[in-house]
Amino acid sequence: MVRIEPSWKEQLQEEFGKPYFAELTQFVRQEYASGTCYPPGRLIFNAFDTTPFDQVRVVILGQDPYHGPGQAHGLCFSVQDGTQFPPSLQNIFKEIQAETGAPIPASGNLTRWARQGVFLLNTCLTVREHQAFSHSGHGWETFTDAAIAALNRGREHLVFMLWGAPAGRKAALIDSTRHLILTSAHPSPLSAMRGFMGNGHFLKCNEYLQAHGQKPILW
Repeated sequence: MVRIEPSWKEQLQEEFGKPYFAELTQFVRQEYASGTCYPPGRLIFNAFDTTPFDQVRVVILGQDPYHGPGQAHGLCFSVQDGTQFPPSLQNIFKEIQAETGAPIPASGNLTRWARQGVFLLNTCLTVREHQAFSHSGHGWETFTDAAIAALNRGREHLVFMLWGAPAGRKAALIDSTRHLILTSAHPSPLSAMRGFMGNGHFLKCNEYLQAHGQKPILW
């Protein structure tokens, strides 16, 4: 039985009954039993549990969880309190500061965003310690695509922030006449200066939300 917030469980009920999900569940259980994986098991669905389906206003899409100790807790780009900011998160905060003047926060824990309706989804929800992409290709991508498709279908006027080529390909799942799609380079140091820095996404997001009668996100 998958433990996940009820509104998301209703939206994704069909996925839980499909053969790929049974295989994925078996794979993840074996991985966690045989070595260290992230995030902690109880936080695998943290993005879903913190931001219920009807409360989503913005979607930020990551790739797979951080794979170092004490970092990942089920929200993309976010780290647990007291953990040093990874380079991608540093660049996200720098861009927010450049756009809004907000100071760099003391903590990289983005739960404060998730509770405002920012759905912080990784395309792959688990990873083996120190091995990026080690759980990709086992079914998580199918599941998270279903979550994006459900939001596209069941909600109106969402903002999708898609950073980097893998995230950008998810635009095919989204109706751009009903939602705002923002794409740019990824905030990692390898690509941030090639289009992430200066993309204006955080202000554009809030302008769109306000234009559709919603509160802006306090970044």
